[in-house]
Amino acid sequence: MARIAEDLLLLLLDNASAQPGLERGRLQRLLAAAVLLDLAYDCRVRPALPQEPVPPDRLVALAGPPPLDPVVRPALDLLQRAPITASAAIAKLRKHTEDQVLDQLLRTGQLHQIALSAHRFRRNSYAWPLAGRGRVDQARAALLSALFDGHRPDPVTAAIVSLLHATDGLGTLLSLNDRGWQWVMGRASEIASGTWVDDEKMADVNLAVTTAAVRAALA
Repeated sequence: MARIAEDLLLLLLDNASAQPGLERGRLQRLLAAAVLLDLAYDCRVRPALPQEPVPPDRLVALAGPPPLDPVVRPALDLLQRAPITASAAIAKLRKHTEDQVLDQLLRTGQLHQIALSAHRFRRNSYAWPLAGRGRVDQARAALLSALFDGHRPDPVTAAIVSLLHATDGLGTLLSLNDRGWQWVMGRASEIASGTWVDDEKMADVNLAVTTAAVRAALA
């Protein structure tokens, strides 16, 4: 399940317009990066190790069963062809990842789709109202708890905070005064540094080191 990418998009759609508050180019890169982190949390991709015959800035696919989730499958297929930098992977995946995540959320009944325009020769515009608030309320509560209450975030929340922090996207979800932003940016930077990681959990460690590589590609 592309939990990071799906929760991230649900959070970005949770507004009056039922449309992401980020401009489309930034949204596409953000979701492509999130799918890479979903693979990392599933221990299917990691940065190259120093002793490997691969340039150190490459992402390497790891062995495992074929993923069932159609959102992550194209990203894994790309990485299995050859090691690739995070920036190159994001550039190749960005065009279709948004539609793939939206399609999956629609298939699983978590969104509705409302056409706002109909054009023959250019992309139509849509709104995607939430079918229910349970999942997005849980994701938002986890994010707010991590940012404002100092609670240790779960891995999915930590990845979302890290990606939004890297792309200046937290303002899409939060409205704060200057003092509030100083606090949030400091806390988000702390989370992005990996302080949340349980060193005894391989998935946590792999997600954190891959997040560092992906964040550098988004900067």
